[in-house]
Amino acid sequence: MPLPHLDRPFDYLIPESLSAAAVPGCRVRVRFAGRLAGGYLLERAAGSDHAGELAYLERVVSPEPVLSAEIAALARAVADRYGGTLADVLRLAIPPRHAAAEAGPARALAGETGAGEIPAAAALGEAVRREAVRRESVRSEAGPGRVPDAGLWGRYPAGASFLAALADGRAPRAVWSALPGPDWPEEIARAAAAAAAAGRGALVVVPDARDLRRIDAALASALGPGLHVSLAAKLGPAERYRRWLAVSRGEVKVAAGTRSAMFAPVADLGLVVIWDDGDDLHAEPRAPYPHAREVLALRSHSRGAAFLVGGFARTAEAAQLIASGWARPLEPGRATVRRRAPAVTAAGGDAELARDEAARSARLPSIALRACREALARGPVLFQVPRRGYVAAVSCERCHARVRCGRCGGPVALPGARAPLRCGWCAAAAGRQCASCGHTGLRALVTGAGRTAEELGRAFPSVPVRTSGRADVIAEVPGSPAVVVATPGAEPLADGGYAAAVLLDGWALLGRASLRAAEEALRRWMNAAALVRPGPDAGNVIVVADAGLPVVQALVRWDPATHAERELAERRELRFPPAVSMASVAGPADAVKGLLSAVRLPEGAEVLGPVPVAADGAQGYGESDQENLRFLIRAPRPAAAAMMTALRSGQGLRSARKDAGSVRLQLDPAELI
Repeated sequence: MPLPHLDRPFDYLIPESLSAAAVPGCRVRVRFAGRLAGGYLLERAAGSDHAGELAYLERVVSPEPVLSAEIAALARAVADRYGGTLADVLRLAIPPRHAAAEAGPARALAGETGAGEIPAAAALGEAVRREAVRRESVRSEAGPGRVPDAGLWGRYPAGASFLAALADGRAPRAVWSALPGPDWPEEIARAAAAAAAAGRGALVVVPDARDLRRIDAALASALGPGLHVSLAAKLGPAERYRRWLAVSRGEVKVAAGTRSAMFAPVADLGLVVIWDDGDDLHAEPRAPYPHAREVLALRSHSRGAAFLVGGFARTAEAAQLIASGWARPLEPGRATVRRRAPAVTAAGGDAELARDEAARSARLPSIALRACREALARGPVLFQVPRRGYVAAVSCERCHARVRCGRCGGPVALPGARAPLRCGWCAAAAGRQCASCGHTGLRALVTGAGRTAEELGRAFPSVPVRTSGRADVIAEVPGSPAVVVATPGAEPLADGGYAAAVLLDGWALLGRASLRAAEEALRRWMNAAALVRPGPDAGNVIVVADAGLPVVQALVRWDPATHAERELAERRELRFPPAVSMASVAGPADAVKGLLSAVRLPEGAEVLGPVPVAADGAQGYGESDQENLRFLIRAPRPAAAAMMTALRSGQGLRSARKDAGSVRLQLDPAELI
């Protein structure tokens, strides 16, 4: 039941007619408080501690055991950690049922075999036989004093030993700083193959569908066809459920997917991998708001599985795992980094300022234009623009006052070159006349990707200009000369790598009112720069930002580890996550205050606030938001479990009393401001 005060198992009698079908983990229907409700059969017992009369199961929806003991325990642990209910977590963990997919073995329902597909039974038998031979070969290679072929992992000092530990069935835990370039899917696939060679399962979680396609192809190459599944949302509910069943039934032991795959019921789990854990797509937007990294860490700890969190950049949370001793760093040597990383130059450096004083304020400084012209002779050039659209904000040309909507006061943007001004909040058309001085001339405050592509098209008329972002994302571009304008996360791969990249509007990323502004800027920059050819091959990156900032220096040196350690040290000093645990409690003022007055927080917990918030949880100070408040509760990490237990108890008390108002409880929210 989703109500906090009913978040516990309930006992029912099983009629003889349902005894055969009522297996632990199956879906059932029961009568609860006079109404039919869906549920999962957790276990069968000979007796009950319930003193009253027990009701019978109404029916077994399906005898398919979709809730394994491991996933049930994991869901309970996630609910306890994040202050949610088991029902909320199971809603995220188990996909909706499709009867046709359950009618027969998942492998027999497949069509043509392809990357990530499940082959027909005969093909599966042959594939399994080939895989058994390959695993035996790997085991023989990994005999005393020998390790399996490390492949690309040999570029890391500890890479071969990490792979050998996986092939030996052990459970190493590592924070991996990947070398720039397109090789990371192959490296992850080789790690999954090493775990599979030891007879154990592997689970890979990536941020988005583009990364999943690359992982899917790499796993198909490393494992052979049909020995893994890709759990992609675009497959549709029926096909995705069919593949999920193949994992649940143990027919396939290697799975890859996006965020929701963190709960995939992989049998005999031996390795969990998360790529680019700083991407906000890994954070579940539905209650109880778990993060894929934390869920996979819980699975690794409880199942004795290996853990690998990788990316070009490194988060403060990953640095915390290393600092606590729970994981070890897996990094390349500095000489290897210099050979593989592109040459990075800051447009605001002293040498460039001496050459061009306008480099400090120009959006497209001369160094960026020079680098682009030179690189276009060798291949495509990438321009990363933090803002999508045409002109995201405008101001008066005369008095520089920002133009706002006369109807709601929202920010006004220019959607296109000949489009009328429109409000970003209410979408109403806005006039061009300045409310302060009456002037009708406008100037761009924040330029988006569309306007940038238009300007670059005029600057380089002889080369094609391509844009990638939002709904129109390009997967790949050829290696011929072209200008590619992309928003962060939408950068297409270039055949052979980009000849150069220009990272524009650094102030837009670094100036965000966010605890993670610098960390997120470095992550986005490094993800784009990793697509550029190595420095020895004339690949170079221009970042338009102040060269004296530590985050810019981390990019120039390609040193994400030091920056993450610095971030963690600063947060430890200021008592911010992940150095401490912090819970956000938001909702109507009376409801939030009532919750906090009813709970007993652990020793050392500190209540901060309140601050006014909007109804959706975003911080704001409008008159209509005064009835909604948010408190932050800060506690030492050892007291996090006690803090969330107390807050869950308070939620249960409010639920039992049927108090008015809904209180949103979130552990370590990504944004604190």
